[in-house]
Amino acid sequence: MILHAVAERGDPAQPWLVFLHGFSGDRHEWRPVGERFSALNRLYIDLPGHGGSDNVQIGGFADMDKWLTATLLSYNILNYWLVGYSLGGRVAMHYACCSHPTGLAGVIVEGGHPGLADDAERAERWKNDQRWAKRFAQQPLATVFNAWYQQPVFASLTAVQRDALVALRQENNGVALAAMLLATSLAVQDDLRPALQTCAFPFHFLCGERDRKFRAIAESLARPCHIIRDAGHNAHRENPADVAACLAQILPANL
Repeated sequence: MILHAVAERGDPAQPWLVFLHGFSGDRHEWRPVGERFSALNRLYIDLPGHGGSDNVQIGGFADMDKWLTATLLSYNILNYWLVGYSLGGRVAMHYACCSHPTGLAGVIVEGGHPGLADDAERAERWKNDQRWAKRFAQQPLATVFNAWYQQPVFASLTAVQRDALVALRQENNGVALAAMLLATSLAVQDDLRPALQTCAFPFHFLCGERDRKFRAIAESLARPCHIIRDAGHNAHRENPADVAACLAQILPANL
């Protein structure tokens, strides 16, 4: 019950940075940022249905929490920050708010949705994710990702950036992605806003300056928000230097 991951060790006295990628990404996604923190211990995890964990299937967020706990314990990680993008950010928020883990030093989320409060929105999101899951499971991934990156949240991507992502994401297993998409759909995620607004652990939200949707979400949370310049929804890919600089500002104050 261990997720595939790669560990890079720094000073044993320092906390771990545990990186969680977005949907259709893998353990490599956060490396350009993580490599700038060589003094710290870093763990890059492949989430279920992705990378080296593409054979792992979960039933929902509760299962995800169990897999993450087991993975952290397997590396004897007892003092750590969770750093997650998009899906990885939602996993991090749910884990921190609902599992009440020991050893959690803080959570840093880039472009992760805290949850839907409206039942009608949940129902519509479930229908939408079911449609996407069917496409991922049945159609060529190049075709699906060409459509996926046309969604409004990715509007700031240039044609070159979009083509690069489509080429990269074709390496995935479509059936595995479909299963993970439904298991962790925003439609079945708890609304974490109340918990995040009162949480005792440090919580920081990052978003690209061109990511209008998630800038608005960040403002609604009334928690520390850090705007990454020259970036859209996938800020750590579009501007890894500024994301790393942002993390460097956040971490020393809390170590």
